[in-house]
Amino acid sequence: MVASAGLPRDCDARVRRVFEYWRAIRPAEDRLPGRQHLDPGDLAEVLRWLWLVDVQREPLRFRYRLIGTGHREVLGVDLTGKWIDDAFAHFPRMPGYADFVAALGGEVRHRRGAPEIPVGEKYVARERLLLPLARDGATVDMLLGVSVYTRADGTVA
Repeated sequence: MVASAGLPRDCDARVRRVFEYWRAIRPAEDRLPGRQHLDPGDLAEVLRWLWLVDVQREPLRFRYRLIGTGHREVLGVDLTGKWIDDAFAHFPRMPGYADFVAALGGEVRHRRGAPEIPVGEKYVARERLLLPLARDGATVDMLLGVSVYTRADGTVA
């Protein structure tokens, strides 16, 4: 899996849409948007692939605040309200965990490749964008994510 701070030219259009929206709602060039700037209605066409994660800093943990219906279908379970490390015990050892930590520092993290979480044999790849949100514009307290999945037959969910 490859992780980066930017978006590749060939990223999924839904991923790019969320990234552009996140950039557009920033209150200032040097400030991060917060949950209060996010209007789900503005992203109606991608809502099923969005997820929000609450950040707890002491001790550092992440909890799913919201999981879109597309993820529920792919995962076969609704993880809303669950701590990620409870849902996936190996989460702190996964390569993608570093992206969550980097996002706490305000970084945008893009990753694609084989899914790190169990999604069943039907799905062979996942593209994920992780975006920091900060109520005060600086201290990240939530993460906005969008993930899309590729089936074994090459079609995208």
